[in-house]
This record gives sequence, structure tokens and C-alpha cells, in this order.
Amino acid sequence: MSDTILDRSVQPNPVSFWEAVIYWIKLGFISFGGPAGQISMMHQELVERRRWISEQRFLHALNYTMVLPGPEAQQLATYIGWLMHGVRGGIAAGVLFVLPSLFILITLTWLYLTYGEVPAVAGILYGIKPAVTAVVLFAAFRIGSKALPNPILKAMAATAFIAIFFFKVPFPFIVLVAGIFAYIGSRYAPDTFKAGGHHGSSKESYGVAIIDDDTPAPSHALFKWSRVFSFLAVGLGLWVAVMGFLFFQYGWEGTLTQMGNFFTKAALLTIGGAYAVLPYVHQGGVDNYQWLTGTQMMDGLALGETTPGPLIMVVAFVGFVGGWTKEVLGPDMLFLSGVVAASVVTFFTFLPSFLFIFIGGPAIEATRNDLKFTAPLTGITAAVVGVILNLAAFFAYHVLWPNGLDLAMPSNFTEISHWVTSLLTGFDWFSGLIGLLMFIALVRFKIGIMTVILTSAIIGVAYSMLLGI
Repeated sequence: MSDTILDRSVQPNPVSFWEAVIYWIKLGFISFGGPAGQISMMHQELVERRRWISEQRFLHALNYTMVLPGPEAQQLATYIGWLMHGVRGGIAAGVLFVLPSLFILITLTWLYLTYGEVPAVAGILYGIKPAVTAVVLFAAFRIGSKALPNPILKAMAATAFIAIFFFKVPFPFIVLVAGIFAYIGSRYAPDTFKAGGHHGSSKESYGVAIIDDDTPAPSHALFKWSRVFSFLAVGLGLWVAVMGFLFFQYGWEGTLTQMGNFFTKAALLTIGGAYAVLPYVHQGGVDNYQWLTGTQMMDGLALGETTPGPLIMVVAFVGFVGGWTKEVLGPDMLFLSGVVAASVVTFFTFLPSFLFIFIGGPAIEATRNDLKFTAPLTGITAAVVGVILNLAAFFAYHVLWPNGLDLAMPSNFTEISHWVTSLLTGFDWFSGLIGLLMFIALVRFKIGIMTVILTSAIIGVAYSMLLGI
């Protein structure tokens, strides 16, 4: 089938499973830019160009994956693959979205640990870090432009940011309040909380799609309790088998066993996609288990932004560094230790994502046109935008004030003077300039994320060589 259909009033021909597999393989190797870039890429390719799925169906699936724990872009690909070709389609889309990134990150992490002190490598990371901050901020801008079409949803996003940034309100509580508020609000202002309603008919925008707004759910997407129990049994069986092996091989306190336990919790408890998971992973990997340092975590995020696949694949970096540092297979097998740890972490991080789609997808399809179910998802998506802004602030703080900054507000003139002095003297002005220029490039000039990352890396190398750092 041609990628481009000239007559958009005619529905494209059905897509075979293997044709879809070819696309998912391609996406796995080119899906740069974190969740925002990947979602935008899938929308452009699957909704606008190929018309495999309509925009409203795409946004409905996106709203569901936004509220799920785990990586929303990978879950969105899994959902679309499942909707098109059943379980095998979902597995193909989800696995192929992750696999290239795992292999690439294993290679890059080994190079980082082996040659990370080389000035050129240090310069590359110095340039990339402020660019990553700009990309995260750009992600909030892009997702917000889709998810916040009216002042009420914008206010919900701003409130979520204030709650989590200034008052440290737990994100699950923010999600709960946002969902309840949107549910109640939809009773009085239904158009405000209607998912995709502001976009109009998909046919008017991009033409008829294979899975169109009014296309009935296929037989494999119909809700059945037997399927729920079957998927639960298979998922739990896989988890118990791998965790049981690690427990009997290394004991409960073993590094690999603890990684399996921690990243299972990360996959299940952290709602809001990759940008919401990362602070939790940082706290556990750096502060609690000492698998890596805070600087290494930032370096891992920089590497994650330069590789295809979901941004949460930075967990593979965490696993590799932790396996290497803790010498899980012995001091003579550091590389293999890293590979095994990265693979273990990836397995436990993504297993729940498949179960969420295969178990919850049929219920989501059944409630697609029911506002009382879709409105809370729309409200929660708005709250997620605020969380992404919080993460941008988190990264900006670590990148722009590399030596730290006292965030306590001053109470008298002397403290104010000291606070302002430390604010200005500790600020990395060149990193700030790189971040600002890259953000302008992304928003104003529509420069691609990979171009921004590569340009920042070159600037970082040139700057480090010039100053001899």
C-alpha cells in the first residue's frame, strides 16, 4: 500500500500484520525525542499520512495511556497495534518500540562507563544536558497544545504544577482530584471536558481512516471476563517465574532481585508516563540503593534523549550502571553484569504496560463515547501537563545550578542578599544560553529534536575544548 493516499475521501486499504510490523520496526529506530516527540511522530504518520486510525480514536487511546502508570508513548503504540491486529499486533508494536533502544543504550552506557572521563565525551554531555531540559519543556508545550484547548484545562495544569512543585503534593492525589473535578465539571460543562471534541470530525481534518470515528470495535477488542483472567494469569506467571529465579539465585537482598522489585513498583505506582516516573527512579536508584550517582542519572537522561525508543528506557541505563557498579556477576564480568541488569530492569518495567492495554483496552473501547468515563481521563491528562512542567523545573535546577542552590525562601534583607548572590554566582550562564536557544529552535523554528541534541553536543565539545574542561 502506498504511504500517501491522494483521495482522502476513500478509505485506505486494510493493513496486513506484517506491513504493520515493518512500520513498528521503523518506528523503533527513529522514535527520538521522548514521549512528546514520539506521540507527535505517530500522530503525523498514523493519523495524518497513512490514516490507519482517526484522530479522535488516537486521542481517546492517548488519554487512556496518559493516566496509566508507565511509558505512555510505548503504551499508545501497543494500544494501536492491539486495536489493529489483536494481541500479536500489540506485542509486536510494544516490543519493537523498545528493543532497538535497549541494544543502543547498552552500547552507549558501556562506552560512557569506559570512556566517560574523556574530555570530548564530557563536552558532549555538557552540551546535551541543557538541551534535554529544553526538550522536556517543549514536551509540556506540545502535549499541552493538544490536551489543553480551553482555559479550564489550562488552569488545571497550572494548579497541578503549583501543587507538586511548591507543596510537594503526591501525584496520585493530584490525579484523583483532577479526575473527580473533571467528572463533576462534565455534568455542567460537557464540551469543556470532551476528549477530542475541539478538533471536530477527523474526516474533515485528514480524511477517512481505516479505524475511523464510527468504526465498531473489532471482536478481539470486546470486553470478556475470560480474557481478563487469562491475561492476568499469563502476566503474573511471567512475573513470578522471573522473580522466583532471581530470588533463588541471588536471594532477596541481591541487586538483581531488588531491581526487579523496585522497577515493578515503579511500573505500577508511578502515574503520568516517563516524565512522572523519572523523579521516582532518581530517588530510588540514586538515594536509596546507590546504584548510580545523581550526575550519572542526568548523564543517563542525556543519553536517553539521544536514542530512539521511550524516554523511560533511561531505566536500562540505571540497570546497566547498577549491575556494573555492584558487580552482580563478579568483577571479571562487568559488561555482562550490566547487560543482564539492564535486561532485568527493562522486563519488569514494561511487563505491566502490556497487561494494562490487553486487560483495560476493551473497557476503554466500550466507553469511548461515554462522557462520564472520558471526562476524567481528559482532566487527568491536563494534570499530567503540570507534572511535566515540574520535571522541567527539576532538570533545570540540576543543570543550571550544578553546585546546588538553597531553595528556602529568605526572611530578611541579609538572607535575601545572600540568596540573590548565590542565585547569580552559582548559575551556569552558558548552559542557560544553550537551553534557551534550543527551546527557541524547537518552538519557533520547528527544528527537529535530534538536530537540537546534535547541535548542542557539538557546542558542548567546542566549549569544553576552548576552555580546556
